[in-house]
Amino acid sequence: MSQRFDIAVIGCGVVGLAILRRFAMAGLKCVALEKGADILSGASKGNSALLHTGFDAPPKSIELQCMQAGYFEYLDIRQKLNLPLLETSAVVIAWNDDELVKLPDIREKALANGVTDAKLISQTELRMREPQLAKSALGAVLVPGEHVIDPWSAPLAYAHQAIAHGAEIMRGAEVTKATKQEGEWHLATPKGEVTARTVINAAGLFADHVEALIHEPDFEIKPRKGQFVVFDKPASKLLRSIVLPVPTERTKGVVLFRTIFGNLAIGPTAEETDERENPINDTATLERLKATAIAMLPALKHVDVTAIYAGLRPATANSDYIIRAHKAENWITVAGIRSTGLTGSLGIAQQVVKLYAKHFGKLPKKLPAAIWTPVPNLAEHAIRPYMKGGEILCHCEWVTRAEVAAAADGPLPATDIGGLKRRTRATMGRCQGFYCAAYVTSAFDKARYGTP
Repeated sequence: MSQRFDIAVIGCGVVGLAILRRFAMAGLKCVALEKGADILSGASKGNSALLHTGFDAPPKSIELQCMQAGYFEYLDIRQKLNLPLLETSAVVIAWNDDELVKLPDIREKALANGVTDAKLISQTELRMREPQLAKSALGAVLVPGEHVIDPWSAPLAYAHQAIAHGAEIMRGAEVTKATKQEGEWHLATPKGEVTARTVINAAGLFADHVEALIHEPDFEIKPRKGQFVVFDKPASKLLRSIVLPVPTERTKGVVLFRTIFGNLAIGPTAEETDERENPINDTATLERLKATAIAMLPALKHVDVTAIYAGLRPATANSDYIIRAHKAENWITVAGIRSTGLTGSLGIAQQVVKLYAKHFGKLPKKLPAAIWTPVPNLAEHAIRPYMKGGEILCHCEWVTRAEVAAAADGPLPATDIGGLKRRTRATMGRCQGFYCAAYVTSAFDKARYGTP
C-alpha cells in the first residue's frame, strides 16, 4: 500500500466517504482512515434515513446549503449507483390548537428556504391522505419532496466509487498522532504512518479529539443519543407519509416514518449523553416511544415491535455545521454534522472541495471519466436478489447465501457482523438472528476464510 497522499480523510462515516469520493473523482490521490473495524461504525450506523429538502433548516445556514446540494446530487446519481428512493412526502402535523396556529409560519420558512411546493392542508385533506391517523390530527404542512432512503447503501456506494477512482480505505487505523514536517502531515496509525499534504477531519463523534492532535479545538462534541422503536412490516401499510411534529425550541421531536426495509419506525429521542460508542437503549424511553406511536396511529397497538436501536449524533454548541479551512495548517475541519448528515454529505463534500481549491491547491483541469459502482438493492419496494432464486439463510429479511458471500468479497468486504448486517440486512428481522445467526455466521466465515 502506498502511504503518501494528496488528501487524508479521517473518518469513514457517510460524510468522510462522500468527501473521499469527491476528491478521488477529481483525480487526487486520497486515503480515508477509520478507527473502527468497518466503515459506518460510528454515528452513521444509526439514523432515520430520511432525504431532507431543508424546508425547516436554519435559513442561510451552511447546513441548509449542504442539505439542498446533497439532496439534488443524490437524486442525480442514485440510479447510476442503484440507490433506492421511497417517495413518501412528509406532513408536519398539528395535534392541538397551539400547534395549529404555528403551521403557517412553518410553511413560510419552507418557502423562504426555497421549498416552494410546501403547502398547508386541512384536517379533511390530511384524513384523506392518512386515514389511519388519530382523530386529534387537526391539519398539516405537506412537504412533497421529503423521502426515505437507505442509510447504508449510499455511503457504501460512495466508498466503492472512491476506490474505483484510486482511493484507499484503511480500517482499524485510528490516528493517534499528527505531525507536520516540510509541508506534509505525518499521521501515526496502528497500520503504519500515512503522509498527506492536506488532512480533512471528518471524525464525527471524535472530531474534537482528532482536532486536539494539532491545536486546542474551539468546539466540543456533545453527543446526543436518539432511540428508535421499529414495528413489524405490516405496520408500513398503515402510513403513506413521514409524520413530523411541530418543533419546539429544543428539539424537532420524534418522527413516525416508513423505512426502506419495509418497516415502520418512530424516533429519535434527543438525550444528552457522555456516550460516544455503543449507545444503550432503556425500557422506559422505548415504552414512551411506542405509546407515542400508537397515540398517533392507533392501529399500531395490534402490530408487534420487532427491533429497537439507538444512534448518536455528534452535536456541538454551534447551531450550524462546522466546515472550515485552517490555511496555515493545511487542515480542513468538518464537525457538528448532526441528523441531517446523510442528506447533507454530498453537499458537504462539494463545500470541502471548494475550500481545498481556494486555500490549498488547484484541482486537476481534466477530470477522469466517472466510474459508476452500483451496489446491491436492499429496499423492500424494489427487486431483491432472492426473487431471482438462491438459498435463503435469513428468512425474516430474505437474505441469500450469495448475498452473504458477496458482502465478504469485493473492493471493501465486511470485516465483522455489523458490517455484514449493513450490507445485507441479515439477522435484522423479526427474530433478530435467533433462528438464522448460526447459518449466516457460518456462511460469512466460509466466504472470508474458506472454513467448512
